[in-house]
Amino acid sequence: MNSSVDFKKFIPHIVGILLFAAITLAYFSPLIGGKKQLQQGDITHYQGMSKEIADYRQQTGKEALWTNSMFGGMPAYQISVEYHGNLLKYVHALLTFGLPHPSGYIFICMLGFFILLLALDVDPWVGIVGAIAFAFSSYFFIILSAGHNSKAEAIAYMAPVVAGFVLTYKGKYLLGGALTALFLGLELFANHLQITYYLAIFLFVYCVSEFVGAIRKKQILGFCKSTMVIGAAAVLGLLPNISNIWATYEYGKYTTRGKSDLTMNERGKSNAMDKTDGLDRSYATGWSYGRGETMTLMIPNFKGGSSDQISSHHPEALKDVNGELKEYVGQMDSYFGDQPFTSGPVYAGAIVIFLFVLGLFIVKGSLKWGILIATILSILLSWGSNYMEFSNFFFDHVPGYNKFRAVSMILVIAELGIPLLGILALDQVLKSSDFFSQKIKAPFTNFYLENKKAFFITLGLTGGLCLLFLLIPGLNDFYKSSAAYGGAAIGGEREHLYAQIVKQAGEPTTNQLLDGLESARKSIFKSDVWRSLIFILLAGGLLFFYFKNSINRSLVIAGLGVCILIDMYAVDKRYLNDSNFVPKQQVEVPFQVTAADQQILADKDPDFRVFNTGIDIDKDAGTSYFHKSIGGYHGAKLKRYQELIDFQITKNNTNVFNMLNTKYFIIADKNQQQVAAPNPNALGNAWFVNEYRLVANADSEITALSHFDPSRTAIVDKQFESELKFTPSKDSTSSIKLTSYEPNDLKYNCSNKGEGLAVFSEIYYEKGWNAYVNGVLTPHFRVNYVLRGMHLPPGNNKVEFKFEPKAYFVGEKIAMTGSILLLLVCAGSGFLAWRNSKKAGA
Repeated sequence: MNSSVDFKKFIPHIVGILLFAAITLAYFSPLIGGKKQLQQGDITHYQGMSKEIADYRQQTGKEALWTNSMFGGMPAYQISVEYHGNLLKYVHALLTFGLPHPSGYIFICMLGFFILLLALDVDPWVGIVGAIAFAFSSYFFIILSAGHNSKAEAIAYMAPVVAGFVLTYKGKYLLGGALTALFLGLELFANHLQITYYLAIFLFVYCVSEFVGAIRKKQILGFCKSTMVIGAAAVLGLLPNISNIWATYEYGKYTTRGKSDLTMNERGKSNAMDKTDGLDRSYATGWSYGRGETMTLMIPNFKGGSSDQISSHHPEALKDVNGELKEYVGQMDSYFGDQPFTSGPVYAGAIVIFLFVLGLFIVKGSLKWGILIATILSILLSWGSNYMEFSNFFFDHVPGYNKFRAVSMILVIAELGIPLLGILALDQVLKSSDFFSQKIKAPFTNFYLENKKAFFITLGLTGGLCLLFLLIPGLNDFYKSSAAYGGAAIGGEREHLYAQIVKQAGEPTTNQLLDGLESARKSIFKSDVWRSLIFILLAGGLLFFYFKNSINRSLVIAGLGVCILIDMYAVDKRYLNDSNFVPKQQVEVPFQVTAADQQILADKDPDFRVFNTGIDIDKDAGTSYFHKSIGGYHGAKLKRYQELIDFQITKNNTNVFNMLNTKYFIIADKNQQQVAAPNPNALGNAWFVNEYRLVANADSEITALSHFDPSRTAIVDKQFESELKFTPSKDSTSSIKLTSYEPNDLKYNCSNKGEGLAVFSEIYYEKGWNAYVNGVLTPHFRVNYVLRGMHLPPGNNKVEFKFEPKAYFVGEKIAMTGSILLLLVCAGSGFLAWRNSKKAGA
């Protein structure tokens, strides 16, 4: 038996991997050497909100599963917890190829898509082109620039998960199941459930297409076997991530993504019409892609690009604007789509769209229809509030859909499907020596169409559409619609601007200015239409000359690869370029301490809160970097705390500030400098009250906070009435003192002559916090809508609150076992697959 390995067949794979690494390093070259880092807005916020957690880990070697650094206190699961039981972190590190962070995500995007194309039997050289086409979609670079690293990581693992499904449904149960388990585990490890949810939608559509194909081929038994293997693989991929998923699932019910106990809004009116058991629909669809904006998939600046001043990125567009108005128009927004604002468009590539449309004609089989349906579905759902009839169906009937916001993000499905079908088409073309002369049957008809005609129809639909926009640019609307203003009754952007300007500038000047704005935006639009047209013609020309046998296959592959890379690389550089890289020190120390911060930091009290009045309470990561804050920055805060903000904190209820132990307010002095103003009425870490007031429900509970004295009275929901079988008493010698503070562990010395009702200025969260009185587990309950309360017996008592969530401590043991099992299964499957391939080769 000849056991030698033919290494020649692995040349394209090796070349591909090295090329992926080289392209990644070229794009992120400022990171080489480590002197510079990518400045990412959300990572700066992350550093602020995770500072207490990181400091605690460094000082103790333990995980802070709870943090008090923002929003009064919240679980740290979705902030910065490290799950040591999940060994897939080492696999992820290996797959980044040692590339400087965060460039490794782009490398994995290319590698993962390459694996998917190999699973579909695409020629490896064509697969390299496809991997580049997928990974250089503009959205992936835009989110890296913003700092959405977990999102980028989750996107990178989408394609190889699909590869596992593909191999399994092709009957390669061992290899397919192992890849499914491994890459699904890595997908979940990325910890971006919204992207994973969208991947699940794609996989569901794919499985349905395979089911339909199995019925037509009468292979139902094989489909069922494959599905069972995938089910087992999914469980195996889930196990290493069980700690995070269990904790997140548990926590999610209590966040802004869960169902509210309130039946009214902050104005006292019913909120039933806009409510689901998840996010409010208006909030979830706040970033909805415009219907016309979908054209950015082929023409990047179809709606002007990013929300930046025209003069910043498109000074050339001002050449035809009236000289006196140039400066004013240059300060206006180049973006004119339907979103409130945007960092850039979702651009899949002009050549990729051309190949995708060609694939709709020439690719056969159920896979094509699955890709097409998933792509169309993602586009329709990305329209959100611009197609609310369709979105409402998903909000009402599709489990989990209402938990996520920014519906435009679902275009990641289209960004996966479009290059996938396009590269399948290219592979099919290049494997056919007589492609032009072949015929294809039109779907659902007996009509046959020549491939030659399909090619020219595709060229006409894509290049012809670009030409039409150049000849009739008025087909596009160069002003934002009313959708960008929340559907405002006053109309769209032109009406808004006219109303703002006409009183100061007069009607003639106002009209000139608006015409100048339209002229500039039209120039930006036409420039990119020309650009896309040229790339489509280049791709079409390469294929045409290949059909005519004027150039060979290798030249076509290389030519298309270079054109796609040049096209998409240049667009990506608009949104992530050398200006985004800054000295390492600037990234490592994101917030500078102010005089107000220094004043507060001089206070050695271990646990009190700060409210920065000069920053939006929901965007205040800087205060969290130095102090325990009333505000913060997080997309999934506790729902009750959000409601406390809406109903009380934004209305400056001083009693609420006092019960939250807000010891300092950061305010601006007469010179607009930040200063710390002490709050002498802050109630401290804990206190005894004289009485309690029972209320019927959540509505009554939050309303009662408007008029009460928290130092004397506790507001208690009637559901906790069983905990109040005593008469509270308080005397002049009563005291509660915090003696030890850790994020997961709070200790108090308490003294009271009678039966005491103690209120602790800590956020109530029932899934993990346990209270111990003199070492004995003792019930505690919710008071004042968000705080903790408990009955304390007379005398001196030691109280300890410990955060002991089973989801973490039990989950970590399961995760470690699951990680070892998964890695053993993958290693065993790999060995068996290798041994079987040797036998087959022999």
